[in-house]
Amino acid sequence: ARARERGRRQLGTLGSGNHFLEVGWVDEVFDAEAAAAMGLRQGTATLMIHTGSRGFGHQVCDDAVHAMVGAAARYGIALPDRQLCCAPLDSADGRAYLGAMAAAVNFAFANRQIIAHLVRGAVGRVLGAGAADGLRTVYEVAHNIAKWEEHVVDGRRRRLCVHRKGATRAFGPGRPELPERYRATGQPVLIPGDMGRCSYVLRGTNQAMAETFGSACHGAGRVMSRKRALKAGHGRDLLAESRARGVTLRVTGKRTLAEEMPEAYKDVSAVVDTVHDAGLATRVARLRPLVVVKG
Repeated sequence: ARARERGRRQLGTLGSGNHFLEVGWVDEVFDAEAAAAMGLRQGTATLMIHTGSRGFGHQVCDDAVHAMVGAAARYGIALPDRQLCCAPLDSADGRAYLGAMAAAVNFAFANRQIIAHLVRGAVGRVLGAGAADGLRTVYEVAHNIAKWEEHVVDGRRRRLCVHRKGATRAFGPGRPELPERYRATGQPVLIPGDMGRCSYVLRGTNQAMAETFGSACHGAGRVMSRKRALKAGHGRDLLAESRARGVTLRVTGKRTLAEEMPEAYKDVSAVVDTVHDAGLATRVARLRPLVVVKG
């Protein structure tokens, strides 16, 4: 009930932290075949939305941690950290959490759909109905999620509950879960960067299926804590610095601006190079930001 109450007024909102809406453009194409399947052409505009289940999901997590601490004790599970509290998947506690998590994921999908609808309306008002009708979703995916999947382990196909936190799914070619247009190339893998540099679209590989349960990173990752970023940004005109890079920012306040400044994150190109060279996902296109909206 508390989760529903917290989420009731938040559908269609980005939220704070690293959540964003980014208007950009395709700066470079690395894999012409995969890019064509995704509809990504050099010089065309793109829109990336990163947000999730908002207060609804946060409350689901809080409720689950409270319940699972007691559950772990009942099942005799020793915890090195309270945040690692857990219960067997086939227990009543485990099934209750999986159900609540699925509801939070559905909330997140609905949230992004509403934002996409609002963006489509804005595009229509500014550029005309034809431009709005031309918008097409390349891929919609959730991270920070546990899903039942089939993977090969020790030569045998097994059904596993795969939990990705700080990661995103990167299924390779041929997986039946993928839309038909992506089965030959592999799943689109979205890797956002920061507010000033670039983001990437990659495609999943069969090597990822063998080595990481079909997973890759879902972003560049922070190199500064939010506290350290605030200190580093003190006294700087970060909006002017952004304009000098050709990026227009819309943020709720100076604190968010400093916490999320580009230097607070690793260089996403170096991160993507590592993922690409490791064969976990391969580069398809690089996106450059034009307008970034932070919640």
